[in-house]
Formats: sequence, C-alpha cells, structure tokens
Amino acid sequence: MGVYDVTQQGSSERFWTKFYGPNMGYLEEQYERYLEDKNSVDASLQEMFEQYGAPKVATVNQQGEATQHSNSSFNMNAKHLTSAIRLVEAIRRYGHLKADIYPVKAGDSIDTSVVEPENYGLTKEDLEAIPAEWVWEGQVDGVKTANDLVEYLLNQYASRISFEYDHVNNDEERYWFQQNIESGKYRLSMSQEEKKELLQKITDVEGFENFLAKTFVAQKRFSIEGLEMMVPILDRFVQNSLYDDTEEILMGMAHRGRLSVLTHILGKPFDKLFSEFHPSADKELIPSSPDSRAISYGWTGDVKYHFGAEREVGGEKPSPTKITLAHNPSHLEFVNPVVEGFTRAAQDYRYQKGKPIRDTNKAFAILIHGDAAFIGEGVVPETFNLSALPGYETGGTLHIIANNLVGFTTSQEQSRSTRYASDLAKGFEVPIIHVNADDPEACIAAAVLAYDYRKKFKKDIVIDLVGYRRYGHNEMDEPRATQPLLYKQIDNHPTCASVYAKQLEDEGIITPETFESMKNGVFEKLKGIYDSMTENINENPEAEPIPEALQKDLEDFDTAVPEDVLKSINKGLLERPEGFQAFKKLERILQKRHETFDKEGKADWAVGEALAFGSILHDGLPIRMSGQDSERGTFAHRHLVLHDVETNETYSPMHGLSEAKATFDIHNSPLSEVAVLGFEYGYSVKAPKTLVLWEAQFGDFANVAQVIFDQFISSARAKWGERSNMVVLLPHGYEGQGPEHSSARLERFLQSAAENNWIVANVTNSAQFFHLLRRQAALVDSEAARPLIIMTPKSLLRSPRAVSELKEFTTGKFKPLLLQPGLNKTSKKAERLLIGSGKVMVDIEEKMSENPEGYKHVHVLRVEQIYPFPLKQIKEVLKGCPNVKEVVWVQEEPKNMGSWDFVKEPLFTMLDELGKDIELKYVGRCHRSSPSVGDPQIHRTEQKRILAKALEMSEGGESK
Repeated sequence: MGVYDVTQQGSSERFWTKFYGPNMGYLEEQYERYLEDKNSVDASLQEMFEQYGAPKVATVNQQGEATQHSNSSFNMNAKHLTSAIRLVEAIRRYGHLKADIYPVKAGDSIDTSVVEPENYGLTKEDLEAIPAEWVWEGQVDGVKTANDLVEYLLNQYASRISFEYDHVNNDEERYWFQQNIESGKYRLSMSQEEKKELLQKITDVEGFENFLAKTFVAQKRFSIEGLEMMVPILDRFVQNSLYDDTEEILMGMAHRGRLSVLTHILGKPFDKLFSEFHPSADKELIPSSPDSRAISYGWTGDVKYHFGAEREVGGEKPSPTKITLAHNPSHLEFVNPVVEGFTRAAQDYRYQKGKPIRDTNKAFAILIHGDAAFIGEGVVPETFNLSALPGYETGGTLHIIANNLVGFTTSQEQSRSTRYASDLAKGFEVPIIHVNADDPEACIAAAVLAYDYRKKFKKDIVIDLVGYRRYGHNEMDEPRATQPLLYKQIDNHPTCASVYAKQLEDEGIITPETFESMKNGVFEKLKGIYDSMTENINENPEAEPIPEALQKDLEDFDTAVPEDVLKSINKGLLERPEGFQAFKKLERILQKRHETFDKEGKADWAVGEALAFGSILHDGLPIRMSGQDSERGTFAHRHLVLHDVETNETYSPMHGLSEAKATFDIHNSPLSEVAVLGFEYGYSVKAPKTLVLWEAQFGDFANVAQVIFDQFISSARAKWGERSNMVVLLPHGYEGQGPEHSSARLERFLQSAAENNWIVANVTNSAQFFHLLRRQAALVDSEAARPLIIMTPKSLLRSPRAVSELKEFTTGKFKPLLLQPGLNKTSKKAERLLIGSGKVMVDIEEKMSENPEGYKHVHVLRVEQIYPFPLKQIKEVLKGCPNVKEVVWVQEEPKNMGSWDFVKEPLFTMLDELGKDIELKYVGRCHRSSPSVGDPQIHRTEQKRILAKALEMSEGGESK
C-alpha cells in the first residue's frame, strides 16, 4: 500500500480502503460540501477528492469483517487526519529507510524524512489527538492513539528487519504481508532453550571458520564471517520442509560461505573437507573415515569451494528431504538457472503420454547471491523472468542475498545505480525482506516469513541478509587498501556470535562461561578430527583417468525402427482433437508432407525429426524441448504445437500418439539464451532418463550462453562428475545472410572437444538426423551419456537432397562418415579425395550432378560427426583409392573458423602413417575476423569459387 499522491498510480478503490468508521462518515459529509462548494473544505481534502473522486464505502474490511459506517460528524482538523493516514502508509512503504539493517555502516546516511511526522505537518500532540482506530484497522494492546500507532509501526517496519512489498500488484499478497507484519505474528517467540541452540549454531559456524584460518594459513576459503546467520536461515528452511510434502531442496550459491554450508547444511564430513586443503605440493591429507574417502567427483576435479554435495535429512520426520547443493564455477550467478532446471525436473512426472504432471510441493529452490553479482550479472534478471513462465516456473524460489557491502574491491557506489542490491527484484514484483545479519532472531523471523510466503503464494521472495565481510575477498587479499574506513569499523566490530551471546547474557539465559565453553567445544571437536587424519606423500599426483564407458566408441547402437511403427506414428501425427481447427494452409502442408512418407516412403527433415521424437516416446523415454520459437521452428519446419484458428487453443500432435509411453514437453522460450540453456542443462542433469533439447533460433545466438557451454556442458563431467545427455541444436550454414546467422561458431565447440566430453555433428539428411537423435536417446542414464551439439540446417530443411528413403529409417544406424550420394565406397580413378562437413558438401553434390562424367577424378566423403572424428573410417576409404594424390578439406567457413584447425592434425598424421606421397590441402574462405561477408552477391561469388577450387585438381590452399 502506497503513499497516495499525484505521483502514485494507486486506484481510487485501493485508496479509500484506508478509511474506517467515523472518519469515513466524516469524509462522506465533507464530500457533499465539496460538491456544493469545493472551497468550503480544507485544501488537503480538495486535493484528495480531485484525485480519487467520491469516497467509496467498503462493505468488508481486509479481515473480512463488516465495517461500521457512522454518519456522525466530529470536530477534527481534516489536514491532520489525512496527514496521519499518509504517514501510516509512508511507514508501510518506506519504513525500511529508517531501519537498522546495517551491522556496520557503509556509505552516506539515508534521508528518512518521508517517515517522520514533521514531514506531514504533524506534532506528537496532533497524533495523540487522533484515535488509532481512525487511521488503522488493526488492534494491538497499548496502541490507543495515532502517536502510539506510529511508534508501533516503526518498530515493525523499521527495526533490524524491514520490508518492501508495495511493488507487488496482487492485493491478497500485500494484505498478507501487512497482517503478518502489523500483527507482530512474524516475530517469533523463542524459548530459552531455542535461543541457546541458535547461539550454538552460530558458534559452530564461527568456530569452523576460525579453525580453518588457524590450521590452513593463507589458503583461500571465502569465509562466511560477517554473514554467519546464512547457515541458521538455511537450516530453518530445511527444518520447515520436513513437515511439508517437500521431497527435495535444490540449492545454488557462489563461494562466499560455501564451505560452511557444505559442512553444516549438507553434512560434508569435516575430514573430507580438510583433505582438500593440501598443506603442501607433495603431501595429501587422507581422511580417517572410509565414508569420507568414498566421496568422489570428476577425473580432473575442481577447487574445494566449487564443489556441491547431496544429503538426505529428517528420516524420522513426517517428510524427509533430500538437499542438493549444485556444483558452481567461479562464474557466480550462472548456477541460478541450472538450479531452477533441477527443481522443475524434480517436480515433473513424465511417464505417461501428453504433458508432464507437475507438483510444486515436491521440490523448491534456494539461491544465494552476492550483493554485487545479484544486480550486476544479467543472468539474474533472466532467471527471474523464468519464474512465472509456464515452461519454466518452479513454484517460487527462496533467494538470499549474502550482502557483504562490497564486491571484491568495488564499493557500492561503483557497482550499482540503485539504493539496494535487491532493487532488481522489484521489477518482477518479488517482495523483499531486509534483515540485519547481527540480529539472529530477526534473521530467523525473516526465514519463517519467506518460507511461508513461498508456500502460500508459490512465488519468489528475497531475503537481503545485510552483514559485512570480515576479511578480504579471499584470505590472501588485503581489503584495507581499498576500503580503509569500512574495515576500520569491521576491525572494531564484535562477531555475530559475540553480539548474540552478550544479548543472552543480558537476558540471563547464559553466563560468559557458557559461551566460552561453546567455543572451546567446537575447536576441540575439529582438532580431534584433524589430528586423526594422516599424511600421504605423493610426489607426482595425477588426474584420474576418464571413465571406461566414455572411452568406447558409439557404433554399437541399433537405432532402426520397424516400418509398421513408423507408419503408425506418421499417421498419428495427423490426428486432431474433435472440433480442432488448425490453420488450413498449414494443415495442407502437413498433410502433403506426411502423405509423401506414407505413400512414397520419403521423409524430409521435419518428418524425420518428428518420427525420431515419436519413436523415442514409443520407447518410453520422455522428451523436453525449448528454444526461441521452437514450437513452430525458426524456419517454419516443425509445427509441433498447433493453434486453433477460432479459439487459439493449442494442441501438440505428439500428445495424440497412441504409441507414446512418456511425455512430450515443448516450449517457446523467452528471448534468452544463457538462462534458458542453463535451465535445460539443469533439467537434463536432474532427469537423466529424459531427452532434453535446447534449440538456438540461429546458431550464433549460442554465443550469449558461452559461460554455460564452457563451465557446465563441456566440462562439468570432468570437474564434478556431473552427467548430462542434453542435445543442443544450432542452425548453421552459409546462405548469404551476412556475418550473423551464418555460423554457429563450430570451431568453439571443437576447441573444447576432448576426453569424449561431447559429440559434435553436422548431418546432411533426415535419416542421419533421425538415427543421431535415437542414438542420443539410447545413451540416457548411462555411463556413456554425454551432450550432443548438432549444427542443424536452414535452407537444407527443404532441400530434396536432405530427403531420405524409408529403408534408411528401418535399417542401419547413424554413420559418422557418409559417402557422397551416388558414389561407390572406393574409387580407383579418383586422384583427389574431398572431405568436408555440412551444407557445403550438398552444394558439391549438386555441382557434380550437373556433369557426372566430368568429376571421375574426384571422390567425396561427408564427415557427419566431427567429434569424435571418424579417422579410422576415412583411412579405410583412402586405402581403397590407390591413385589419390590430394586430400582436400573443404569448408565454407573462414580458414581460422569451422573445422580445419581441428581436423588438419589428425589428417596429416594419418597420411604420414599411410606412407604415401599425398598432399593435404585446404579449400574454403581465407582467414577472416568476421564469419562471412554481408553482401549476398559477394557470398555467391565466394561460394562458387570454393566449389570450383574443390573440384579442380592441383587447386587448393595449405599443403603438406
């Protein structure tokens, strides 16, 4: 509820709900006088009537009770009454400005005049003359006058906890906050024992951090100190979940405080953590517990403050909960959408045909943000934008901003344009609770309120946990060089545990000796664990070998489908619900497309893809797909969501397949790459028995999500043992569209290709695409699972040369290497062997078809899977071509892009091994900084030149 003046856009109905009983009767009387002569009423009332119109009498107040409207008049200064109402509203909205939420002060003092009575022309006497019930609908003992009320509300809204919720446009939510806050319900009544337990939890955290500092001197740990209350807040979330239907809590956080969260919330054994602090280069601490030693990650590993963990808690409670903390790279907030993907996957039930059935009570997400990163990183608002979208919502996320007042060495005035780090969330109507991290009881109250809000409204909420950073960005950093005044305060500021212990001493709950005993107990416990560990001398430590399953090739998968199954699926794709009227022009296209397959046994790209999806569903494997315009397809080839022209209702042909035994879930994504790709990656990790696909609108759009490719998809298995089998579809091919939308930057994926971390393919016909998708589906939930990156076509989508015959679907499997159509496996006449990938090879096929007899000297191979590279198959073909003098790699990308830099070394090596005097040459565009020219005419000239050079002997580029 806001301060309703000309600058505020509140409705008149909302405004008039602020007036009750006698004051409404008074206003009605004044309004009648105003209508007769507006100058006969006070100027403040004139302004109010002009802006909001006639007073509207509510028949029910916010508690659902009938309001009494008195017609009695009274002698009250109208200006004082309206000013008092405005003051009450200002406290609700702006009380946070006066709140004591900073343990140490950072920056300039805040102007709090908006919540001061003087700003409204009110004195204490004025307020004492107004009964509280005239300006407030609540009832609290001791609140008799408006002056009592102002003091009471300031205590609720402007103490060491404060609130921002007026930007939430839902009346029910605002009223819920108002009632909880103004009744005092949100403030917990803790017993003495509960307070001692809370002190023990804070002491455990502080003691753990102190032990690390003393034992592993000058080692990075990104200490939580200054924000210790983060751990008890998380613990309260977990404890509350044990009495609900929560099966999983999915968490994401960056470095700050991660070690404390791993040990105190995720239950990571202390000795395992200590073993990750290698005390010297040639010694390794070995945990004493076999359970600790059994915890393993990927074969290359990562630094200790990037690892995640899993734990199940509350086995004896009504609803045990599994907690997962996601692995997270140094790229701070990029784990956010990954965790949301985890959560959606945990909520979805996928083993029936149609759409997944979702239960948001089964799982929820907790995201912990840094204050500088929360407002600085674009992935944060992208992830917030997912929170209410049908394809991505997860029923509300609990956000904590670990607010330590500084980002590395950057102060707040340099890092954000807003008052609070949390202000970003207001744009998404997310309520915010600011709380002082030195007030443990206020922090727990914030946790309870946030948890209850998410549970009731299924929406995101933010706790801005305001503390400080006791040391530098890491423990080797000196912060006093860049924040001298702030750290002068921090150096003299007692710890949270000390502050709370003093409070409990003053309350007579503990003695000073109790607190000292707590601290000593923590230290002795950790020292005992550490002392029981041994040191193992390891002079030459090496990374673990990659899993055996990843070292094997992928040739053993039979992906053919019987003809009767394919034809049944094809027929089912034309079924529609009774009365459903799709766009007639589109239906004619779809009808013709599927009839061609049924009658002629030919499938274009779209039919091949649809048959792949349908057959995967027939095998009982769920599919989830998303991307910008993926329901229709960027190039209008897919149409897996149809729209009724009369009602705009939607229907997916995949949902009507009688053969389907699992769900098909497809969504147009928001105009986002990084958050959506991160979400789909997270979904694929959490749902390993689901085929998850993300499609870029154009392949180069994947650039925007480079962090997700680099830090998660390509390397997560090696670093953390995190397995994904997702498919990434990137439209790629040079058609004269200019520097953008030509290249999906194939070279970047090949540059990161190693240890069989993923598959990179560039296929040229519908059957190859069909088998490739089915092979990927066969890999799900296996040790051999890995992501698949496909360069998908644009113009080839409708090319007759990409069409495949029925027998190619009912027999065979995916072929990493294809012979050019119409050619034999080997050629004794060929003197030049062309090897290339993707659309340019179809252009060569078309060029050769113009003069079949004129190119007998050329043999052609298509590399359909570039990584792993099919070198063995190429070698076999070359052995059967005894007269080849030149091997030419052909590509349409510039020489410093595409596949050339990746393939030239293995091809050089192969030719050396064959011992023949064969030259290796390159044909394609020259080195360029931009992927392609911008002029379609120049493009066509270049393309013709590439084809001519490729097909003529002794023409070519780089030579062996």
